[in-house]
Amino acid sequence: MDQVALESNAVFMGIEYLAIFICGLSGGLAAIRKHYDLFSILVIAWVTALGGGITRDVLLGDLPPVGITDKGFVLTALFSGIIVAVAHPEIEHLKWSMIVTDALSLGLFAVNGTAKALAFHTSGMTAAFLGMFTALAGGTIRDILLNEVPSILRDKHLYAVPSCVACVLTVFAYRASVHWNLGLNGEMVLDVAIVILVFVLRVISVKFNVTFPGAMERHHMHLPAQGRYLKRPVIHPEGRDDNGGRRDDDNDD
Repeated sequence: MDQVALESNAVFMGIEYLAIFICGLSGGLAAIRKHYDLFSILVIAWVTALGGGITRDVLLGDLPPVGITDKGFVLTALFSGIIVAVAHPEIEHLKWSMIVTDALSLGLFAVNGTAKALAFHTSGMTAAFLGMFTALAGGTIRDILLNEVPSILRDKHLYAVPSCVACVLTVFAYRASVHWNLGLNGEMVLDVAIVILVFVLRVISVKFNVTFPGAMERHHMHLPAQGRYLKRPVIHPEGRDDNGGRRDDDNDD
């Protein structure tokens, strides 16, 4: 199986472990806010950190998934749960540190998930969806378990949109590296640029309250006039037309 570009570099592997740790902290913190016990905190931390990768691997048929086979990943996720159970008052005050690292992990998971799907020879569209699952499914599963509206719907700032952009760009970067024969290093440069783009979009969105537009505001309705479309009166089952008169065949008796 082809190697995922970012996973060939020790620096980015370290960043991936940091991303797993931060995601675990955010998951554990959410469980603490619900006043759950230590076991539940560990489960939520693990699901938040590795749930996206597990979802991706199950859909790819890469079993058993990395979220239960990679000791480093699993221990990092569980360790984050233990840390947040002890240091949650301090972590609550590290808002911007969490946002910055979470933005980095969002881009990294999106790119890595898409690249792994492409390495399994999926189509570009399938790879983009699996990349989004990798980036977003962990937090979604966490919110469902905690009986919350998933953050991809609740968060008004740019969150799912940057991950979607990253997944689509990763597909193009992969195709470009193959077409132009850039090799693993060339693909890694493109992947790093995409991660940085996601990071910038997410941080700017939170810092300056940038949101994605919603439904168009409308104050007037434009409904078609009935007479334009009806060439003859509508005959109702009880034998009366639209003007309240009786049908001719009712008077034949």
